[in-house]
Amino acid sequence: MATSVVLAAGVLTAATTASADDGPSQPPGTAPSASAPVKIDPKDPDLKLPEGATLGDPKVLDIKAVIGDEGGEERREDTNSDVKYALQAEVLFGKDSAKLGSGAKARIHGVAQEIKKEGSRTVRVFGFTDNLGSAAHGDVLSKQRARAVDDVLERELGDSGITFEVRGYGEKFPIADNATEDGRKKNRRVEVSFPRGNQG
Repeated sequence: MATSVVLAAGVLTAATTASADDGPSQPPGTAPSASAPVKIDPKDPDLKLPEGATLGDPKVLDIKAVIGDEGGEERREDTNSDVKYALQAEVLFGKDSAKLGSGAKARIHGVAQEIKKEGSRTVRVFGFTDNLGSAAHGDVLSKQRARAVDDVLERELGDSGITFEVRGYGEKFPIADNATEDGRKKNRRVEVSFPRGNQG
């Protein structure tokens, strides 16, 4: 999930916000994972090290933990390097709207407190929609929703020197099947992600 992102942004004394159009074509963490392993024969002679060979340095695997609430309204993913919240649009906004609802600011406040706790210097706020309606409308709505969440985060975090990357991806990168209402509901989301423990 750790990625490098090139930003075209000026120097500001407060927080910096990246435009929705100047970033990567896909959000971090959406690259396809490796294919399923094949069954391995432990007696296969090719599994033995050749004469004089040594093993490479050990490395810590990036383990992901996913926690979701019962209603599926919020999901948190933790890895060794990043924290990502996926907040369902229905919890934050009215239907087809980018205006935050009454309970949205409390949820975003909780995310802001976690960002402070981790001491993160970069925060990514990405909006996504389902595939209903036109793709162009979804692109605009997802950007507006991401900006609405970003506005609250920036106010909550104050003059902290954090760089904010704000983008809308519309119906691209669904996390569930758009053929069902349950799946579409999961796809209508705003993701807030940030490095953990002063890693970025």
